[in-house]
Amino acid sequence: MRYVQLRAFHYVAIHGGFSRAANALSLTQPAISDQVRKLEESYDILLFNRQKKHVALTQAGRQLLELTRRMFDNEQQVLELLEESRVMQSGTLRIIVDAAHHLLPILPLFRERFPNVRMSMKTGNTEAVIASLYSYQVDLGILGEIPRRQDFEIVKLSSSPIIAFVAASHPLAEAGRATLRKLATYPLVLRERGSKTRQKLEETALDAGVTLNPTIEAEGRESLHEIVAAGGCVGFVSSAELGYDPRVVPIRIEGPEMIMDEALICLRERSGGKLVRTFLEIAASLSGQEAPQKAVA
Repeated sequence: MRYVQLRAFHYVAIHGGFSRAANALSLTQPAISDQVRKLEESYDILLFNRQKKHVALTQAGRQLLELTRRMFDNEQQVLELLEESRVMQSGTLRIIVDAAHHLLPILPLFRERFPNVRMSMKTGNTEAVIASLYSYQVDLGILGEIPRRQDFEIVKLSSSPIIAFVAASHPLAEAGRATLRKLATYPLVLRERGSKTRQKLEETALDAGVTLNPTIEAEGRESLHEIVAAGGCVGFVSSAELGYDPRVVPIRIEGPEMIMDEALICLRERSGGKLVRTFLEIAASLSGQEAPQKAVA
């Protein structure tokens, strides 16, 4: 009795045919048929009743299937245990974020589970996050919207309004609030095109009949923050992303509230890996949500 013969029998039995078993194992149908035939000949037993377009288990075949189910289930459990052990000792998780602070609650819990896993992180706007996921350059992304596409696993992290902010020395610093029309009279620094914050801001301004002409376009939230802190310009971020910095002051925008929904996403087809799945589960737990279900191949 050989392992490959039992495996061929098991796959024919669970898939209901030699062709389907061959496809599942990435083998040819004659190879599968030959393995099953050799198993039957070796033990002088008939495992399948073969008809033109139908294969049915014999009584002996049904009894053997009960045993091979347990055998291959145990094999899968062994494989998962070994893979988990290997992943915990090595591996890399690649993430792209629009703002790194959204990762901060997740990272220590993930590192506790996988202390030897290397992590790489880069920043980018919403367009960059989506493009990097589709090109398989990263495993996970954080962006400022809830994607409507069906090929993503999604964990919503937070919701917060877009606010303006200025240097502590700015004329608006003491007011604490202003309309978009008022803000537009000052020099503005906006994120690069492709930023979801900028898109929502410009859409709201258009509805209000306000034109936003940026004096400076800054690539990345960190550079925008530093430009505003240097004095003179008005910048815009979600309130959750401003953080504490004594050099700047938040300004509430009067009028329709612009909400940013921060989400952790990955391609559904790549959500089954141990590292990605664990990261999603930790994020969902911290956000009080049920983790996305593991994708079925």
